Amino acid sequence: MTKARQPLGQRPALLTMSHVEKTFNGNVVALRNMNLTVNEGDFVSLLGPSGCGKSTALRLISNLAHPTSGNIRWAGGQGADDLGIVFQEPTLMPWATVAQNVWLPFRLRGKSYNDVKDDILEALRLVGLEKFLTAYPRELSGGMKMRVSIARAMVTKPRLILMDEPFAALDEITRFKLNNDLLELKEKIGCTVIFVTHSVFESVFLSDRIIVMAARPGRVIHELEVATPYPRHEDFRTSAEYAGYTRQASEALHDAMGEAA
Repeated sequence: MTKARQPLGQRPALLTMSHVEKTFNGNVVALRNMNLTVNEGDFVSLLGPSGCGKSTALRLISNLAHPTSGNIRWAGGQGADDLGIVFQEPTLMPWATVAQNVWLPFRLRGKSYNDVKDDILEALRLVGLEKFLTAYPRELSGGMKMRVSIARAMVTKPRLILMDEPFAALDEITRFKLNNDLLELKEKIGCTVIFVTHSVFESVFLSDRIIVMAARPGRVIHELEVATPYPRHEDFRTSAEYAGYTRQASEALHDAMGEAA
């Protein structure tokens, strides 16, 4: 069942990054004074040039890495145990079927396939792959592989899904289709999404908040609210409103690139 989306200003905070810094090898500063609040139900895009720390921020949120200083606070203290991750590459196990790949998050929690097979089928149905349970990754197109990766991320119904440029390697037609599908999926499961992208156009279509980051060191420079209500369809892509938001985001990105230290 689709959950009602609260207005931006009325959503409770899900996680907060406060004065977060991350330094690698003692002298490479990936993030400096990173401050960001993500609220329940947000679709937040992190937009910025290569090397601005977008992926590093996701790794810190997911607990795959730890801040050098600063802190990340989660509402309710649940933390990184209640999230799903979609990487730029689908990262599917080639020896496992589609259903077995989607089972992986449950398997890591010690749950048998039979115990969660209904959840696996539901996740695959939501991404339109319920007829491919026994297929192997080598038998799937690039877009289908990414759908499996999305199903795997959402099968446990996490509060937060992190997506690190998941559609960057796909052709434009497939990318547009998956953008549309992603918004539908988000509405159905009612989760929060943090989405990393280099694309101004993708960020405007998907997001209700765009966080523009500057590089060297990575930090938040601008925040843009996209007030167009959901659901969004193809007519939004060709609207004057969409063009206006993409212009604002492009200008903010240009400013951010000029802020490199």
